This record gives sequence, structure tokens and C-alpha cells, in this order.
Amino acid sequence: MSFIHSSGPMGIAFSAFVVVIAALNLVLDFDFIETASEQNLPRYMEWYGAFGLVVTLVWLYLEILRLLAKLRGRR
Repeated sequence: MSFIHSSGPMGIAFSAFVVVIAALNLVLDFDFIETASEQNLPRYMEWYGAFGLVVTLVWLYLEILRLLAKLRGRR
């Protein structure tokens, strides 16, 4: 499975796929926050939404950096 860590076409395609998955997780996080707001869930549920959003943003940021590094040809 070393080809997904290389800066070749398969590695770049895999990184782009992971970036798309991470971006789609943002949609899930915002949907959770909106649903929790509409259903008047307890206040402690705000932390679950915020934590999920922060984790997804960090994941997306790191994957974009990894994709850019692969596009530059170094790892």
C-alpha cells in the first residue's frame, strides 16, 4: 500500500479522495448541529457538535496540506 503515500498519480488521487470525504463530513457536522438546535437538545450536546466540527476541520486541514505536498513532489 505504499503507492497511496507516494507523490505519484495514485497517491494524489487517494489524497484528493480523502479531502472530499473530509469535506463531506463537514456537511454531517453542520447537519448534526442544525438538528440538535431544532430539537432543543440539552446544552451539553453543543460540545459534541463543536468537538466534531473542530476535529473535522483539523482533519481537512491536514489532508489538504498532505495533498499539496504530494502535488509539489515531496513528502
